[in-house]
Amino acid sequence: MIKTIDAALFQQMVIHGAAAIHQQKQPINDLNVFPVPDGDTGTNMCLTISAAATEMKKKQHPTVGAAAGAVASALLRGARGNSGVILSLLFRGIGKAVKEKETINGRDLAIALDYGVAAAYKAVMKPAEGTILTVSRLSAAAAADCARKNSSAQAVLEAAIAAGQVALDNTINQNPVLKKAGVVDAGGKGFLVILQGMLDEMCGLPMPELAADEKDEPNEKAEFSALADEEITFAFDTVFIVRKNDPDVNLDPFRKYLNSIGDSLVIGEDDEAFKVHVHTNTPGDALNESQKYGTLELAKIENMVTQRDDLAAGRQAQSTDDLEAVEAELENGGAPVHAAPEKKFGYVAVCAGEGLEAVFRDLGVDAIVGGGQTMNPSTEDILKAVDATPAEIVYVLPNNKNIIMAAQQCVPLCEDKKVVVLPTKTVPQGISAMLCADPDAEEEVNTATMTEAFANVRTDEITYAARDSDFGGFAITQGDYLALAEHQLFGTDRDLTALLERLAQAEREKGAEFVTIFYGEDVTEEQAQKAQEIFAAACPDAEVSLLPGGQPVYYYMISVE
Repeated sequence: MIKTIDAALFQQMVIHGAAAIHQQKQPINDLNVFPVPDGDTGTNMCLTISAAATEMKKKQHPTVGAAAGAVASALLRGARGNSGVILSLLFRGIGKAVKEKETINGRDLAIALDYGVAAAYKAVMKPAEGTILTVSRLSAAAAADCARKNSSAQAVLEAAIAAGQVALDNTINQNPVLKKAGVVDAGGKGFLVILQGMLDEMCGLPMPELAADEKDEPNEKAEFSALADEEITFAFDTVFIVRKNDPDVNLDPFRKYLNSIGDSLVIGEDDEAFKVHVHTNTPGDALNESQKYGTLELAKIENMVTQRDDLAAGRQAQSTDDLEAVEAELENGGAPVHAAPEKKFGYVAVCAGEGLEAVFRDLGVDAIVGGGQTMNPSTEDILKAVDATPAEIVYVLPNNKNIIMAAQQCVPLCEDKKVVVLPTKTVPQGISAMLCADPDAEEEVNTATMTEAFANVRTDEITYAARDSDFGGFAITQGDYLALAEHQLFGTDRDLTALLERLAQAEREKGAEFVTIFYGEDVTEEQAQKAQEIFAAACPDAEVSLLPGGQPVYYYMISVE
């Protein structure tokens, strides 16, 4: 029974935890409650903790406190998605608790876990039960109970995992979304996988080698039961970053204020800046109040009309998110090119497909970052493109809801130019924003104009079902064509033409005036022309255009105004 953890063991535990979730990321992704070919919780947590593992491989730290601090810093920079942010907050609390510790025993570990939970709950003002927060809280409570009787670090960690598993199994009964989907919480599952990997290292078990997609046994998957529409009390999803006037500034009054005008509040901070996410009906008030605590660096506001599917994990990473590949990219990728400013505004866009790249280039985008469905770029990928853009202010267009947070991480990391992330969730939104970019406008005006432009674009998409499911009242069979309208499941069919006709009819009823169809890499020009004819016939008063996009996964991306 291991009683104490020193720096060397702690670092290996983090590396082992990262390897464990790397192995299990696909089963965690399979807890997705939406049947499109993606799913991101496992991938995001894997990439988040792998950032810490990479840091641990670089050098041997002298104390547990020093190692935990390095882990917390790496996770803050590498966090992806909501689950990754919560994971980084848990480890940030742990880092604070053991800051002065050379080694830690079971009691220290229990206190650290409790600090981690406190940090996460402090950031999420209205936590929902049946999530990673619930699992971590009950794990920490069990660890504390064990530590009163046994000071062994191994015993405490074992108790935390055992209680966490009980809590995880119960998440299906606590969270209505999970109950309808018939699965446990993916974030809580990922957290326990990491803890188990850390325990396995403590017990001397070998590092996992077999990738999850190489296993033969079936994984637990969502049943995709219909999810009810949820009332949106606060309409604007508001995210902003403020550089602190004082590293020790007390944000508690600000937290109380934001909680009084909204919900879903999350605040993450380090010594230099703090990042805020809040749902509110008065985003301008939130931004004005923030400036009492520092300098506002970035603000992003979006209207939440498609939030029902936010818990449905979105993007399945490819092999580039492999732990070894990530380490090689960060350590061997070479120094980024830093381009001196030659103009006021520059633009970076994320997309996949030669046709889409050409459109963005024609609209004035300086750098393209390859990525999108099933292949989210890293913060480092986006940062390199920003550094290579010769402008004082660089706008980043993520064009995918699961890339927005990775783009936001560039803001505090870019030292010689200002980065503004426009939270475009689709390629058509990004194109619409670029159509309205004004090189001669003031920054605030340009940002507002581009934001207003992409907010007025509807996006329809045609893809395929990656698995059998029963979702939103639709009995879906693997291989069915799926039509999505603003990320919501519009309809399914075995006949693509019939599905396009229904979608086009729906857009006519919404008053479509401009329709642009981007066809994907698996669609011939002849097939695409037929799709154009369907929309032209259904929407006789609309201007219908057709362009080759070359995008993977989606047969058609359709922009509607």
